[in-house]
Amino acid sequence: MAEQKPVIGITLGDYNGIGPEVTLKALSVGQLSRICTPVLYGSVKVLSRYRKLLNLEEIQLHSIRSMDQMIHKRVNVFNCWDENLEVEPGKATPEAGQAAYTALKTAVEDLKRGTLDAVVTAPINKHNIQNQEFAFPGHTEYFAHAFGANDALMFLVSEELRVAVATGHVPLEQVKPAITKPLILQKVKLLEQSLRHDFGIGKPRIAVLGLNPHAGEDGLLGSEEKEIIGPAISELRQKGLLVYGPLPADGFFGTGSHRKYDGILAMYHDQGLIPFKAIAFENGVNFTAGLPIVRTSPDHGTAYNIAGKNLANESSMRQAIYLACDIAHNRKEAKELAAERRPQPTTKQS
Repeated sequence: MAEQKPVIGITLGDYNGIGPEVTLKALSVGQLSRICTPVLYGSVKVLSRYRKLLNLEEIQLHSIRSMDQMIHKRVNVFNCWDENLEVEPGKATPEAGQAAYTALKTAVEDLKRGTLDAVVTAPINKHNIQNQEFAFPGHTEYFAHAFGANDALMFLVSEELRVAVATGHVPLEQVKPAITKPLILQKVKLLEQSLRHDFGIGKPRIAVLGLNPHAGEDGLLGSEEKEIIGPAISELRQKGLLVYGPLPADGFFGTGSHRKYDGILAMYHDQGLIPFKAIAFENGVNFTAGLPIVRTSPDHGTAYNIAGKNLANESSMRQAIYLACDIAHNRKEAKELAAERRPQPTTKQS
């Protein structure tokens, strides 16, 4: 009996950005439909408009209003609203922001019901999506709240490297006070667990970057490495984890040292994402580790400047769908293996 393909939800994001374009282009490759069943959360009217605009009318869209109407061999579109919203590529509008939230909320509800195996989120505009229910700096924090996760980890993934961020979406002035020993311990543990469970790496090697230039230069340029990051690494190594650092970020990437490690923990957003996007922008994926569900996204934003012009590269979206399938499969396998290893209760003979 053939294994059931994973059902992957894809939220449309801001429909005036490149989300609809990269989603349709990614799904135009037949291989994806062979490995998963896609369910697009948005509007068949919006997607039909982009399908015509991008000359992708060969893609057949199956409109549904509930998951029991899904067809496994089709590109399903879950209609999240009935209004005829105006599509204005390249323009940030309140209507597009609230439609993005409606699609996201609907997909989260299906994740909680267990009708999706994973979700891939197309880019949102972090300003026009804000409302009473979405008061978060981004998807990562929203999903952590929605699924009651005490913590989550922004984790950028490609074939070349995997970079996690200790402090996530916070202003630079708030980074230094946020760097504490408990934070480093928690983020490295989340990273190590994800590398084992989600990526199947038995004993991952993890590099931890310093906060200050040259990793503090032995205290001359800052004390966080000696007083916080270094002691946290020592404690983790005493527990048997293969953790190295604190390492100077500039030389680390400049010399190609990132290739020696399975995962990297950067201290703040740009420290990790600038080298990641310089190395792997087109094929990079944003994965939220530490959640009970699987969520990935492309590593770019709405790109209003090229929206609707048939210029957007869909590689990152395609890789985000592939990664969602892989992690969902790895978690399922790990769960089945754990169940097989669980001791069975013995029954006494009378």
